[in-house]
Amino acid sequence: MWLNNVLETIGNTPMIQLNKITKDLPATVLAKVDYFNPGNSIKDRMALKMLEVAEQEGKIKTGGTIIECTSGNTGMGLALAAVVKGYKCIFTTTDKQSKEKIDILKAVGAEVIVCPTNVEPDDPRSYYSIAKKLASEIPNSYHFNQYDNLANRLAHYETTGPEIWEQTGGRITHLVCTAGTGGTVTGTAMYLKEKNPDIQVWAIDVYGSLLTKFFHTGETDMNEVHPYVSEGFGEDFVPENYDMSVIDHFEQVTDKDGAIMARRIAKEEGLFCGYSAGSCLQGLMQLKSKLKGGDVVVCIFHDHGSRYVAKIYNDQWMMERGFLDVKSFKDIVSSRQSKRLVTAAPTTTVSETVEMMKKFDIEHIPVISNGELIGAISEGGLFQKIFSNPEIKQAQVQEVLEPAFPVVAFDTPVERLSHLINKDNGAVLAKDEKGDYHIVTKYDVIQSLAK
Repeated sequence: MWLNNVLETIGNTPMIQLNKITKDLPATVLAKVDYFNPGNSIKDRMALKMLEVAEQEGKIKTGGTIIECTSGNTGMGLALAAVVKGYKCIFTTTDKQSKEKIDILKAVGAEVIVCPTNVEPDDPRSYYSIAKKLASEIPNSYHFNQYDNLANRLAHYETTGPEIWEQTGGRITHLVCTAGTGGTVTGTAMYLKEKNPDIQVWAIDVYGSLLTKFFHTGETDMNEVHPYVSEGFGEDFVPENYDMSVIDHFEQVTDKDGAIMARRIAKEEGLFCGYSAGSCLQGLMQLKSKLKGGDVVVCIFHDHGSRYVAKIYNDQWMMERGFLDVKSFKDIVSSRQSKRLVTAAPTTTVSETVEMMKKFDIEHIPVISNGELIGAISEGGLFQKIFSNPEIKQAQVQEVLEPAFPVVAFDTPVERLSHLINKDNGAVLAKDEKGDYHIVTKYDVIQSLAK
């Protein structure tokens, strides 16, 4: 039996047990993996619900324009619904969102306006203000305002909560979810608490968001607000979707810890998830002392890692922010005693080259002519040639040249170096800031990884 359109694939996403990262926890930890939705995020649920409610209330008619401020995922859900139902889309987003999110929205026909992140919500330049302005100017348009639109949390009350209850057979004891618009955590919690008031709901926030302070004090302290790079959760105001009475605890996670955990989920659990999933699981790990045997914890994994390929899954991006302690070519060179790079000229004899290898206890020598790298000599290669023709000792190295060693950037990660060094190529070169060559061999890489 086929489906009538892509919107009918929204929901009924799988629950997958985590086995490696959480192996030392006394509880069973399950991930509600909502990147299996057609738009690759949990936001598909509320996007469709908001549109259906708007249609029922006559706030938008077919052919009209959907307007929304979004970090990307809600926009994707609305865009898919617009394609099927016949609407135009204009989305405002912030300049901290990944390029992938913006490109994906454009791919499904949406117009995207990028606004500055570090401005107050009521600043006319903010993505909230721009969306409101557009809605007031464009006929037959509707600003969905996912933050204050209660159809957001209704979607999760009607779908996410019931699915989790059914998939765990009512055994769920803890719900862990990142907190952004409030729709997912509040709507899901409202349903689950009706089924079992003892279920603990832990909301995960990011440092720089005011939600945690508001939860504890009821005050919106703007002194708590500062820039953060985590995407999809955390807020600088309190959306109306929140009902704090159904949340038992707020836990804050750093940008760095959330990003690193997302990468661990991909490598250790095989789930290629987004930033919020990493922060969600990191938050749980920070609260592990509160768990006991027999507990069944459900973590919401909101979206897919493809949204963050140029960010948290990019080593350079991670290193630039100090999130990733990645050893590089430069680190290897800096950690060993200062040594002059031993090189040979094209006219150096093979016997002289062999003596240099013995003297400096090295196996690989770059061959340089007029400052240019023209080839290389290796102990293994020379052994084969001398063994088959002892007279070759008197030949010049230009007659027995091997291919030049690869040249990489001075800050190339060690992990990449390990792919460049193999049985046919025993070393890699790089130039430092002064323009001087340095060499790293397979033994250097092994030693650096062993430290």
